[in-house]
Amino acid sequence: MSFLPARKGRHRQRYEDHLRLVAGCIPYRFETDVDDRNGNVKSRITVLMISTPNRDDLVFPKGGWEDDETVHEAACREALEEAGVKGRLDENPLGVWEFRSKSRQNSCSLEGGCRGYMFALEVTEELDSWAEQTSYKRKWLSPEESYKFCRYDWMRDALNVFLTVIQKERMSNGRPEKLVELPMFAASEAMAEHQMLSAGCSGKPSSVQHLEESFTKCIVQG
Repeated sequence: MSFLPARKGRHRQRYEDHLRLVAGCIPYRFETDVDDRNGNVKSRITVLMISTPNRDDLVFPKGGWEDDETVHEAACREALEEAGVKGRLDENPLGVWEFRSKSRQNSCSLEGGCRGYMFALEVTEELDSWAEQTSYKRKWLSPEESYKFCRYDWMRDALNVFLTVIQKERMSNGRPEKLVELPMFAASEAMAEHQMLSAGCSGKPSSVQHLEESFTKCIVQG
């Protein structure tokens, strides 16, 4: 199967306030479980993370937001390039996190600083081959497993916000059962309304300024 090659280099990379702008997502899906004792059918959520060579921890798909795409398009592209998945991207971001790479987290310099916009992506298609398959391996995990394997604290925070949002959506649709309880950071206030975009991300362009009006900013290290 043919696929578009991953983008390389940072000549189109967006920056703001001396920070590299990054877009990413938490890919997820619901799986059906049947309770053998009474035959009740329940759904459970799993999330997709990716591994890198010679590391035991995991990350969510993310990467640089470039100047010829919207933030939604960037998040979808990274999911496709790094994890080989397509789906429906939630229009509203889970939040924005400012962080530095592990190698520079103890430095006072802004070099290596990032501002990351994270979204929820309901996976509808999982490709057998994808652009960065040799660098990243997929792993479907329960939220509890995902929490344990997250490489960075800010990703655990994003996962917590994600679960809060999904739980509220399910409750509004008449599904009040608790998905999972994790010993996480306090969740940011979830979005009141979430509209879904197609895998092609063909929605209205959103600027950084527009996005920052609609979510809580979290500044973390790591």
